[in-house]
Amino acid sequence: MAEHNFDVVILGGGSGGYAAALRSAQLGLSVALIERDKLGGTCLHRGCIPTKALLHSAEVADVTREAATVGINATLQGVDMPAVNKYRDGIVDRLFKGLTGLVASKPITVVAGEGRMVGQKSISVNSDTYTGKNLVLATGSYSKTLPGLEIAGRVITSEQALQLDFVPNKVIILGGGVIGVEFASIWKSFGTDVTIIEGLPTLVPNEDASVSKAMERAYRKRGINFKTGVRFQGVQQSATGVIVTLENGEQFDAELLLVAVGRGPNTAGFGYEENGITVDRGYVITNDRLQTSVPGVFAAGDIVPGLQLAHRGFQQGIFIAEEIAGLKPATIDELGIPKVTYSEPEIASVGLTEAKAAEIHGQENISVYEYNLGGNGKSQILGTAGFVKLIRKNNGPIIGIHMIGSRVGEQIGEAQLIVNWEAFPEEVASLVHAHPTQNEALGEAHLALAGKPLHAHA
Repeated sequence: MAEHNFDVVILGGGSGGYAAALRSAQLGLSVALIERDKLGGTCLHRGCIPTKALLHSAEVADVTREAATVGINATLQGVDMPAVNKYRDGIVDRLFKGLTGLVASKPITVVAGEGRMVGQKSISVNSDTYTGKNLVLATGSYSKTLPGLEIAGRVITSEQALQLDFVPNKVIILGGGVIGVEFASIWKSFGTDVTIIEGLPTLVPNEDASVSKAMERAYRKRGINFKTGVRFQGVQQSATGVIVTLENGEQFDAELLLVAVGRGPNTAGFGYEENGITVDRGYVITNDRLQTSVPGVFAAGDIVPGLQLAHRGFQQGIFIAEEIAGLKPATIDELGIPKVTYSEPEIASVGLTEAKAAEIHGQENISVYEYNLGGNGKSQILGTAGFVKLIRKNNGPIIGIHMIGSRVGEQIGEAQLIVNWEAFPEEVASLVHAHPTQNEALGEAHLALAGKPLHAHA
């Protein structure tokens, strides 16, 4: 049993782990990165990247179907799912090769195998022990299910949904959050009859109420069925399909049931609690500098309570490396982290919702403005409805930006700068926004909130 010593030992090679490894190596620290599967983690192999590839194929299917509306003669002859999957896998493979090449080019010891804590600073892998002056826990998340709902046969999670080599005729999706609405969007574009079941009162319940309403309008228009505010009771499987029963007695039948009720922290069986790490409901508890209850042991990504987003984990990995190196980085403001849902229409948001802003500051102390994309030239060209919603503190900065519409995710860059740099509407209004872009909608919304609406009915 060999003993290996490093400045930093990282358990998990997903967005948080590999970012911590790359930045630590850059800062001259010796690094061991332990991963039981593939570098890149859920995001690259079973999450963000493959789903977005499928969403692009879905967009091409829709564009082809609607080509005549812009004067192009085209016919959608069908969706070749094995070819779609080959396209998706090609993207994942190229990114994976790029990432493994990047890590291999740095002074990082990559250890393949299942790691487990065997001391406050030690990880055991394949009967070897890797001990670090510092430890980074980044073991990611898994697809959750509901108590008593077994994932088997025709009851699947996003992992199995990504591997389907056919387009199902009819699907029920349990969960109307990000994963649920993205798969609903993909399948509807591919020609599937889709029904979403969401126990909370609205689709995308974590978004601003205006965005949730707009999303429901858009999905109704697309012919995506959904039932909100009613809970799932049970499912029966047969050789040909599933029958889902809700608590109100309603029943739905389909070929498949996709369980998309969120992701849980992957912390069981790694020896965390046995070695003094405080874990609450499966999550590793840290302070605002991402240190766990054990000094010198840090945690990043989906195992830390908060938004489960790849870019959050990535930023946390960089932060931890800089913290270990003594650079005293500024803490990450969770409210300033941008979120995008890549359905059709897309949703992009950063900062406080109107309800949260009113709760914190008082409704009388905030101003809200919605700029309709109907007044935006590029959005008209794309044929998308939607809006940009701004929330500001009266006589103060913008504290929330919420957008819905085709491709609005691309506008989140400026939106997050506005919120994180605490810009006033008057300051953003004086910036020149290129014409014709969807980005102009941000400029117009700020002009209106600054008291000088131009392309706006205000």
